[in-house]
Amino acid sequence: MRIAFLVAPEGIEQIELTEPWRAVVDAGDTPSLISTEAGRVQAFNHLDRGDTFPVDQIVAEADATAYDALVLPGGVANPDALRMDERAVAFARSFFDAGKPVAAICHAPWLLVEADVVGGRTLTSWPSLRTDIRNAGGTWVDEPVRVCRNGPNTLITSRRPDDLKDFTGAFTEEFATATS
Repeated sequence: MRIAFLVAPEGIEQIELTEPWRAVVDAGDTPSLISTEAGRVQAFNHLDRGDTFPVDQIVAEADATAYDALVLPGGVANPDALRMDERAVAFARSFFDAGKPVAAICHAPWLLVEADVVGGRTLTSWPSLRTDIRNAGGTWVDEPVRVCRNGPNTLITSRRPDDLKDFTGAFTEEFATATS
């Protein structure tokens, strides 16, 4: 499987990128880092600068049909920047339109709120997003991971870095099921 990871040029919570990336590789799949700008993206460890990572493709040139699933890492600044980019919003929405699985952690559901794809869905996130999710027609729950199949695709969401083991386990299982 080819798995797209969509991130902004900076503000990604590093562990929410690296741990899911490792899970995809360990599952024998191929991750691809997509961003709104070419070059390298700057990750953060909370508020401290972390490592940089090379971008494989810019979202303006990316086509969701080339990918089997989408992972959206969190960090506060990352999804906030993505939701302001029309191409990033459209790219994320296209996975829902195509019925492909999407996994989002922490603040990443902000992008899904902007893409207008959380209505009628049950998901979890960083707690400060609960009102945004509810206002967008979704149901917010406080759980380590939530798999929602009530919609055109499977949506896997998680709250925070402490939940990464549950999150990566859930989305790798769902991604494997989606292609079988």
